[in-house]
Amino acid sequence: MQYIYGIHAVDSLLRQNPKSVQRLWLQQGREDKRISALLELAQNQGVTVLREPRKGLDAMVSGRHQGAVAESLDIAADGEGSQSNLWQESDLLRLVDEQQAPLLILVLDGVTDPHNLGACLRSADAAGVHAVVVPKDNSADLNPTVRKVACGAAEVVPFVRVTNIARTLAALKARNVWIYGAAGEADNTIYDNDLRGSMALVMGAEGSGLRRLTREHCDFLIRLPMAGSVSSLNVSVATGICLFEVVRQRG
Repeated sequence: MQYIYGIHAVDSLLRQNPKSVQRLWLQQGREDKRISALLELAQNQGVTVLREPRKGLDAMVSGRHQGAVAESLDIAADGEGSQSNLWQESDLLRLVDEQQAPLLILVLDGVTDPHNLGACLRSADAAGVHAVVVPKDNSADLNPTVRKVACGAAEVVPFVRVTNIARTLAALKARNVWIYGAAGEADNTIYDNDLRGSMALVMGAEGSGLRRLTREHCDFLIRLPMAGSVSSLNVSVATGICLFEVVRQRG
């Protein structure tokens, strides 16, 4: 079991995967429109709703719950509680084989901070990313913090955990997906490239950047132009900028 909290995260969970919700706690004394909408949604989905004083909700979770906390089955479990957007590598490759329009895949190589992962998922959803790929090891998981920051994107964006990022990139390349890796030392900026074909954007961990094997599997290395005194941006900010340059070019 785990606790999912926050208005957007709970709303998305109730809409996308209501069978995983065991019960919903709403803050006692709160009757505003957002809480009332959650109450109605939960009742329509047959979810048990309990009222709890704010202090009780504060004790249940460490983050800002906004008056709503859902008890959910472990998202990694098989069966009714599992999410349809949690894919295997085979699902990703099937998408690539069947998709006719240009693909946009986001690969996060070693993003371990849940706030960054949540923000990347939110940007990915907004930019129309077809799937987000992360390694099974050395990556943040879809925990309640990620879900809260993602504001519902964690329940809808196809999320693929793979054993070996380099092998997955090789499989994508074999299917005519161009691999673009973000690296501060790259000669060309993202604005110097034609990003209208099927592509995977690979973002590395903050500080260490792309791992060597990951870098070697990239067709192109790109960077964001930095005019100020700082040498790099937060990975979630950089991801958002890069994704929406792709969106702009495909406009």
